[in-house]
Amino acid sequence: MPTMQTVRTMIGTHPAETGVDRALLARVVDLAVACSTACTVCADACLAEEQVADMRRCIRTDLDCADVCAATARVVARQTEYSADVTRAVVQACATACRTCAEECGSHTDEHCRVCAQACRDCLEACEELLAAIG
Repeated sequence: MPTMQTVRTMIGTHPAETGVDRALLARVVDLAVACSTACTVCADACLAEEQVADMRRCIRTDLDCADVCAATARVVARQTEYSADVTRAVVQACATACRTCAEECGSHTDEHCRVCAQACRDCLEACEELLAAIG
């Protein structure tokens, strides 16, 4: 998994120019990867709960968010032949998945859900900032 510095360096040294702040792009990639990982771990932790049937919605929401965040990180990291329309659509989907997952995980008292909800809120905030920058 790339570190924030690695992501920032790679995006910063890319020869293509998108017109979008590179530090913001790197932040979105980093937070989307972190959120994807947090959601994957949260889903797995939910599966270990005694009352796993009560966690079905949370598990599904976690897995959906994990997949959307992972795809978003890959799309946002690509700079060659940049498409604002595609990026906007993917980032909007990520924001929606993160908002939904933060709400679901926030309704549970488990520590793993609390941590996951925060990761989702952090990614949501970065996605909203990128959406504003894209216009």
